[in-house]
Amino acid sequence: MELTDADLVARVLVDDDQHAFGELVRRHQSAVRGLLRQLTRTDVALADDLAQQTFLRAYKNIRGFRGEARFSTWLYRIAYNCFREDARRRKELVGIDEAQLQTQHDPQVANPGLRHDLMRALSLLPLNERSAVLLCCQNGLSHDEAARVLDIPLGTVKTNVLRGREKLKRILADWGPN
Repeated sequence: MELTDADLVARVLVDDDQHAFGELVRRHQSAVRGLLRQLTRTDVALADDLAQQTFLRAYKNIRGFRGEARFSTWLYRIAYNCFREDARRRKELVGIDEAQLQTQHDPQVANPGLRHDLMRALSLLPLNERSAVLLCCQNGLSHDEAARVLDIPLGTVKTNVLRGREKLKRILADWGPN
């Protein structure tokens, strides 16, 4: 019988079981790294560094996990915070405005293949919409869970998902065969 995330967390808390935490990392590292790669606009090295920072922070703060949400939701929150802190530290703009969206929109640059087009289209969304779409549509979080991760109201998550999906449809339709 496979242990649940809650069982593994309990082992870490009670016995300081590093193997149990290693299993949590193994289970969730791909999803965390995938989210961070898309938030960093596919900067693989930065995303991997932030993922490592996420798991280090999770290990140090595991006593703060109250079990009110899924363990993965708690990890996504830590990953998102690591991403935001890094962006602030670098003093980079983490979102783009509509004018910038239009100037960067060049369908001739996109390689064939829907996945590539989708990743490129996602990278054009403002951070708030990109984050909500990634968490809800790609990572399967409910709107409520995404609101916890992003620390924003539920209605704002719903709006960001709706707007993000509408923009993705427009961008991808513009890139389609004419």
